[in-house]
Amino acid sequence: MEDKKIAVLIPCFNESRTIKKVIRDYKWVLPEADIYVYDNNSTDGMDEIAKNAGAIVRYEYRQGKGNVIRSMFRDIDADCYLMIDGDDTYPAESAREMVECILNRGADMVIGDRLSSTYFQENKRPFHNLGNTVVRSSVNRFFKGNITDIMTGYRAFSPLFAKSFPAISKGFEIETEMSIFALDKNMRLEIIPIKYRDRPEGSFSKLNTYSDGFKVLTTIIKLYKDYKPLQFFGMLSLIWFIIGGAMFIPVFAEFLSTGLVPRFPTLFVSICFMILATISLSCGLILDTVAKSNRKDFEIKLNIIRMMLNKDK
Repeated sequence: MEDKKIAVLIPCFNESRTIKKVIRDYKWVLPEADIYVYDNNSTDGMDEIAKNAGAIVRYEYRQGKGNVIRSMFRDIDADCYLMIDGDDTYPAESAREMVECILNRGADMVIGDRLSSTYFQENKRPFHNLGNTVVRSSVNRFFKGNITDIMTGYRAFSPLFAKSFPAISKGFEIETEMSIFALDKNMRLEIIPIKYRDRPEGSFSKLNTYSDGFKVLTTIIKLYKDYKPLQFFGMLSLIWFIIGGAMFIPVFAEFLSTGLVPRFPTLFVSICFMILATISLSCGLILDTVAKSNRKDFEIKLNIIRMMLNKDK
């Protein structure tokens, strides 16, 4: 792997207590790699500490991890991208194996799985644990995946993934977006269990359990609508149909027995729900055709990106 360029990507916001150790650890494990620290408006002097530790420091002034990763993928060219957090929660011992999965085994994304090892013992925030479980179950159910850790910040990427991933999320929901994108686009995934340790004393998480958790769940629903519109609108159609049918049946039964429709407002409302059901199903069918066309276009674009990457080599 000596002729391959490896980029270690560290998005950071106020991680002055841990960044020096993180850089030192990954320099030891991957001495041939370039280590990039992207400072996201830190106010604790972290950028100077990172420079003195030997990292390449760049700045992203739009706040949010998603914004940082968008800039990283856009600005940096490499044969393998290894993304980590600057909080010293991910030991460097798995880095070499993750990089080899990209460079030697053709993976598009490698996921460092915390949840199958020490996460639930190390993490002292119970609602974080619950949130990780809910997000994992939702994504795997909706997108037919088997990813054991959706929100981990320890990942490796191929250049094909990095240059084709349309980062939309601005904040911590970016990891969820990556996972769903990889499942929908049939990217080759590998999962490696990693050890996880909680933040050292004096270091504080920037992830808000409730507000960021809500954003993650909202992202899942939005991407489910975008990537699987027939299922999304089909479920809505079924709900409207059941409600409309439940209201219509008694009115119709009364009409059959008496020949009268005394509850006309109920009949009118039930018809409205039936119309909603029909519209929702129609939207789902139309958007499903669009989504399938987009997948075909994406495959063509992937081939173009692959040709350009090979040409650069």
